[in-house]
Amino acid sequence: MLENKCKCGGDCGCNGLSVEATNKIKEIIDSHKEQEGALIEVLHEVQDYYGYLPFEVQKLISEEMNIALADIYGVVTFYTRFTTEPTGKYRISVCLGTACYVKGSQRIYDKIKEKLNIKEGEVTPDGKFSLDAARCVGACGLAPVMLVNEDVYGKVTTDMVDEILGKYE
Repeated sequence: MLENKCKCGGDCGCNGLSVEATNKIKEIIDSHKEQEGALIEVLHEVQDYYGYLPFEVQKLISEEMNIALADIYGVVTFYTRFTTEPTGKYRISVCLGTACYVKGSQRIYDKIKEKLNIKEGEVTPDGKFSLDAARCVGACGLAPVMLVNEDVYGKVTTDMVDEILGKYE
């Protein structure tokens, strides 16, 4: 597993990230330097690499892209696909937007919480799964919808939850 934090925990005046992580994040940013409005793409790629977007990572992106840290934080906290906390290998999101909610997404969400024995924002002890509620994933015609990482499952029923999660165990 990649060691993302520096050995000193940031007390040496460094950015708190390992040299390897810092270099990789800078490489991702450099690959988008000439692209107008590249922040969201950079955030996606960095999160794919690092696993999440903690303060130290956001600060490095801010410095390298010359974008205010507050603006980066605003984007990270606005979009549900970004996270500032570590997540499981398989990040489960259940849409609780109006169309999904009306068609039973709360029951699906509750079944997943019970099956995995975790609450919203938590990670299973083995680090395999994490669970989040999304307000809308933009797939209302497929309601109710759940995502596992980038895999979209539509017209989900509580009876389908075990089968879907079984694909990732």
